[in-house]
Amino acid sequence: MIPSGETAPVPDIGEGKRGEGGHIGYLLRQAGVAFRTRMDASLGPIGLTTPQFVALTLIGAYPALSSADLARLSLLTPQTITVIVANLKRAGLVAIEPHPDHGRIQRLTLTGAGSALLARGRPLVDALEAELLIGFDDRETATIRRFLVATARL
Repeated sequence: MIPSGETAPVPDIGEGKRGEGGHIGYLLRQAGVAFRTRMDASLGPIGLTTPQFVALTLIGAYPALSSADLARLSLLTPQTITVIVANLKRAGLVAIEPHPDHGRIQRLTLTGAGSALLARGRPLVDALEAELLIGFDDRETATIRRFLVATARL
C-alpha cells in the first residue's frame, strides 16, 4: 500500500506494464512515441519535423497526390496537412498544381529542393529503422512487419 500523500513509482520502459507483459496497444503507442522522438531529434538539424518528412516521403512515392490523399496516407488530419503543405510550399520543397479534370483538387509534387532535402533525411531515418531491427533475423523482421500491417488493418 502506498502511504497517504505519496505517489506510486513510475516504472521505466521495459518494466512492469511498460515491459513485455504490458498491454500490446500500450506497447505499440510507447514504441511509436519513442520512435517519433528519435526521428524529431535526427531530422531537426536538417530543418525537418517528422510530419514534414512523412509528407515529403509520401509525395515523393506517390507523385500528384492530393492533400486529402496525403492526409489519409500520413494519418494526419486534413487541417494539419494544410499547414504542413503550406509550409513546405513556402520553403520551396513542394509544388502545387491543379488537377487537369477536377479544378478544386490540387496535386502535390516534390521540387528539386524537396527531393534533395528528402535525400538528406532518408539515411537518417533508415539508420533509426535499422536500429529497431538489431537482434532480429530476416524471418523475425518479416513477422514484425506482418504484425504491424495486420494491426493497421483491424
